[in-house]
Amino acid sequence: MDARTFEWITWGWVALAVVTHIALHFVVAPFGRHSSTKWGPGINNKAGWMIMELPSLAIMVYFLLTGSRSLQCCAWILFAVWIVHYTNRTFIYPLRIRPTPKRMPLFIVGNAIFFNLMNAGLNGYYLAELAPVGSYGTGWLGSPKFALGMALFLSGLYLNWRSDGILIRLRAKGETGYRIPRGFLFDRITAPNLLGEIVEWTGFAVMAWNLPAFSFMLWTLANLVPRALDHHRWYQRTFTDYPKERKAVFPGVL
Repeated sequence: MDARTFEWITWGWVALAVVTHIALHFVVAPFGRHSSTKWGPGINNKAGWMIMELPSLAIMVYFLLTGSRSLQCCAWILFAVWIVHYTNRTFIYPLRIRPTPKRMPLFIVGNAIFFNLMNAGLNGYYLAELAPVGSYGTGWLGSPKFALGMALFLSGLYLNWRSDGILIRLRAKGETGYRIPRGFLFDRITAPNLLGEIVEWTGFAVMAWNLPAFSFMLWTLANLVPRALDHHRWYQRTFTDYPKERKAVFPGVL
């Protein structure tokens, strides 16, 4: 694929993110606590997570190993941080979460697979075949963009993993209900796990400084900000003692 065609496809993907963001303020994605049988048949939540996240991991591993520019100097670092995140998301996280009688709709799994195919495909192909020669060389390693981006990515990764751990430990073995999470950043916002992912992929976009990485950052915001707001409203409806000072996803702001 030539660079011009690739650019047009990526801008189309950006436009779809904007449309999706608007739509998600009117439609609640039906999985997790928001699960609904109205969206058709479902599968086990652990299997659902593994199946829908695997394409993103597999595509980036493929491009890392086969791309003409993947191992060019330091470009592999961008592949590496992506693979670390999606190894956790594909295998470790699903094995840690408690089984639940709620099913993940196949509709959601299918949509997530499509998203991951597009998202990883665009980012992987750019890094593997289209990135300008030398753009991720030793000079990039010493640049402010790399330092800031990596700091944001690692901070977001820590925030995401620690928040996930708190949520997973809320539910004892055999329990299926929900409790109010407390401690860490949960004292300030409802969804620090989602904020962690937003910070991660903002850091990746700064570090990579290319259009596909920007599109991923935009998609992360488009998906997760409405999701955090849905979680926040759900907690407020479900628990009369839910802390009123908590925001949804950005401390003190939203």
